[in-house]
Amino acid sequence: MARPIKWIGYLIAISIACLRLFHMESTLVSADVDMINMMFCLVIFAVFITFFSILSSGMKRNAIDGAVTMFGILYIPVLLMFMPIIYSLKNGNILIWYVVLCGWGTDVFAYLAGKFFSTKKHKFSKVSPNKSIEGCVAGAIGAVAISLVYTIICNTYFFTNISYIYIILISLLLSVIGQVGDFAASSIKRFNNIKDYSNLIPGHRRNA
Repeated sequence: MARPIKWIGYLIAISIACLRLFHMESTLVSADVDMINMMFCLVIFAVFITFFSILSSGMKRNAIDGAVTMFGILYIPVLLMFMPIIYSLKNGNILIWYVVLCGWGTDVFAYLAGKFFSTKKHKFSKVSPNKSIEGCVAGAIGAVAISLVYTIICNTYFFTNISYIYIILISLLLSVIGQVGDFAASSIKRFNNIKDYSNLIPGHRRNA
């Protein structure tokens, strides 16, 4: 069982969060580019101190511990930082909802398809036995459908000029990325023998 170096993970996660605090007043693209560059530097620093911690541990730590530590840094704080970056863009308060709606649409439609095809569905992967090919396809369609409805509302009532073709492509991409992330989370739980960790968010308990 891997033993991640927790203090490094917490240190880098807090540091990355602080980067956004220093740029909260700015909506310039150049400021976001600078923030991404600094975030990249923090990741490089994390690699260095992780290796140093392994070397100075007297063989109490190993490469697997370091890899899991870095995975946690990249998978959680680094990827989450792109949410405020999107929000800081022009019409960011509108664009950010595409990420949320695509995730919700994928989950809801995949669940409904799984129930509808309960006796006929084809399993997708042993990593998550409850997920099916039908559910994955329905989830992608649901993400596109909800995003198109949202786009119609935005173009009509908020006077945006968002391309429907562009939204279809982006929604499909977001749905696929979301489903890959879901399988990744399931594989992490399998590796750590954890049945469910989403009960951290009350009312949104999921088993995978």
